[in-house]
Amino acid sequence: MRRFVIGFFAVIGVLVSLIVVLLIGVAIVAGPSAGPVADATVLSLNLNTAFPEGPPPDPLARALGEDKPTLRDLLDGLERAGNDDRVKGIYARLGDDDIGTAQVQEIRDAIAAFRAKGKFAVAYADTFGELSGGTHAYYLATAFDDIWLQPEGLVGLTGLTTATPFFRGTLDKLGVVPSFDHRSEYKTAMNEITEHGMTPAHREETEAIVQSVFTQIVHGIASGRGLQEAEVRALVDRGPLLTSEATQSHLIDHIGYRDQAEDAAKQRAGAGAKMLSLVQYLNRAGHPHISGPVVALIYGTGLIQRGASSSNPLVPTGIMGADTLVRGFDKAARDSSVKAILFRIDSPGGSAVASETIWQAVRQARKRGKPVIVSMGNVAGSGGYYVAAPADKIVAEPATLTGSIGVLAGKFITTGFWDKLGVSWDGVKAGENADMFTTLSDFSPAAHQRFEAFLDATYAGFKKHVAQGRGLDDAKVEEIAKGRVWTGQDAKARGLVDALGGFSTALQLAKQAAKIPEDQDVTLKIFPAPATTREMITRLLGGGGDPDASAGNLGTLTSTLRELHSVLQQAEIASAPAGSVVMPPLAVP
Repeated sequence: MRRFVIGFFAVIGVLVSLIVVLLIGVAIVAGPSAGPVADATVLSLNLNTAFPEGPPPDPLARALGEDKPTLRDLLDGLERAGNDDRVKGIYARLGDDDIGTAQVQEIRDAIAAFRAKGKFAVAYADTFGELSGGTHAYYLATAFDDIWLQPEGLVGLTGLTTATPFFRGTLDKLGVVPSFDHRSEYKTAMNEITEHGMTPAHREETEAIVQSVFTQIVHGIASGRGLQEAEVRALVDRGPLLTSEATQSHLIDHIGYRDQAEDAAKQRAGAGAKMLSLVQYLNRAGHPHISGPVVALIYGTGLIQRGASSSNPLVPTGIMGADTLVRGFDKAARDSSVKAILFRIDSPGGSAVASETIWQAVRQARKRGKPVIVSMGNVAGSGGYYVAAPADKIVAEPATLTGSIGVLAGKFITTGFWDKLGVSWDGVKAGENADMFTTLSDFSPAAHQRFEAFLDATYAGFKKHVAQGRGLDDAKVEEIAKGRVWTGQDAKARGLVDALGGFSTALQLAKQAAKIPEDQDVTLKIFPAPATTREMITRLLGGGGDPDASAGNLGTLTSTLRELHSVLQQAEIASAPAGSVVMPPLAVP
């Protein structure tokens, strides 16, 4: 009883502490911003790390310090600043190679649109990779009209490389046997555990992707710096380049330090120029797209699973939950003010069942008269393409990784591992295939037949949905399927993508589909609506609230507490004194 009382008040204390932190954080981030936008403003950007996809962080994430600007924040800031006479230019720090190629391309396009308004763009790097690759960072820098580099910096323009670890040898040593199968030869996600090296199909696919992306990068650098593509390729083969070499090759414009680059940007902006960060600027000037006809914005980011969407500061990719996406599409489809739906996808796929659920939600929205335009981020492959297939139009960046129309499944057989540890297993079953998914034995002939039938049916269904959504015949789909991953550029050439571009391109197509004039602004409204602070606190206390609130970070809190309870329960059982009558949790899968 004493332990129960102590545990009860401990849990209450944790909940109260979380609520206090939440309320303090909300008060901080929701407080009014001070100061106007100066008449000569330089927008300051940090482009050293990737920008998260998805909606703005919820109040709890902000309270915990997860208030990093999203990709949409960056794009909105550049769009708003481009149309703001007070903003004369942008100054950006970059140099790290952490941003995916497709996201780099989207940012490059936004900077080009900003510069097209007659404004300047200054980039500063202390180094483009420090004895490491800096190709992506330099590719991004070439969207600017003025590039600064610190005196002892490098231009790590060394090209692209990829290496895949294979763990089959490790599993062999552990006595673990992978029993997997796929549809078809290019569905290589499990090769790391089933093979000792690249299969011919795996190598062919990887080489095609690397060459496609490399060609795009070379073209972009050449265009940005006024060089021939052959010159850029030659410089890559010489890289990394010292500061003097980069200057002589016209890869950089100035050698100097950060304060000098900032002063130069302010001088270009005019007398009395002030620097203003992206977040500060948006707080003062506001986001664009807050008036006019409504276009619903639905985010599909992370691994696709059944249930609710969730995110976690420790798991950047998050979960694309089928239930949350279905609610979002249903609400947007039933909202008479919504004229079109923009579906932003950044996902490597996941559950076939959950993908099918979201696929149907997209179809239902279209049946209710709402055009659906897909905008792909860095990756929209496998299930990420599955859910995009029924859309009216699909937009991808040239370097987006997409396709991967295929399926894989299987299990690990661990009997050899347990033998090494001296552990033996015994049990009973009711049903011929009851032990089909156990890791203690391989598939029986009958179970293997059912397993293969599942793969065949799932693959056939995937291809059928692609054929219907893209208006392709079965033979064409089979030709471009087989689990193969394509870059957005190659996918467009094969009919899997309609247009190359980013968020702004997709928004223009959404306006066209909804018959909204090109020069008319729209209201971008997120579906399902992010949870309010009150709803999040109510959920935290177990009071229910809007079901869509499960999409937030606190949606994982309940399950985390349940898991913690389960762990504590197991610990309680393990520490019980001899002779206690206890019953462990019993689960029958």
